[in-house]
Amino acid sequence: MSSKKSMSAREVKLAEARKKAQSAERRRSLLLAGAAAVVIALIAGTVGYAIVSERDDRRAAGDLSGVKTFDYTGGNHVEGKIDYKESPPVGGEHNGVWLNCGTYDTPVPDEHAVHSLEHGAVWIGYDPDLPEADVKKLDDALPDTYTILSPYEGKMPGKIVLSAWSNQLSVDSADDPRIKGFIKEYRQGKQTPEPGAACTGGVTPETSLVK
Repeated sequence: MSSKKSMSAREVKLAEARKKAQSAERRRSLLLAGAAAVVIALIAGTVGYAIVSERDDRRAAGDLSGVKTFDYTGGNHVEGKIDYKESPPVGGEHNGVWLNCGTYDTPVPDEHAVHSLEHGAVWIGYDPDLPEADVKKLDDALPDTYTILSPYEGKMPGKIVLSAWSNQLSVDSADDPRIKGFIKEYRQGKQTPEPGAACTGGVTPETSLVK
């Protein structure tokens, strides 16, 4: 009789153990399901944010109609003057030393400026006869880094021409809203062959290596 009672007690304990194990398993399943839901929500939120952010960036850049696109890969370094297809140039071979980014009141060497474009700079060339007030508007629109502003003596398709690597926009007014949009879109933009490379420590028109 005692043996049957003993067996019954063991069975009770085993049943209780099974219940505890099943309960623990249910808790683990719920925890895993909850964690999976959190991960999925985070992924969905991240993807959604990226889509919205990209859309907002496009809206912030505004209307960029009129931008001409060219097909240049990173250019070779050469010495001396280069006969560029575009005026101002937007890519291709260039001098081995870049032009320091900044504002200039004299023309800058194409060969050094193109190297700066390769580093992600936006170069704004303007007609030397552009009114001083308009030049100031252009200067005021520039961020602190990775932009070049200079008069351009060569033939240009407009009074003001904005150039980034493989991209160019010509406008006739310093008030054109596409100026800020172009800078926002292409300064250190996706088209840059060497993003983040230096835009200081190079040369100026006075120290140019192009003869």
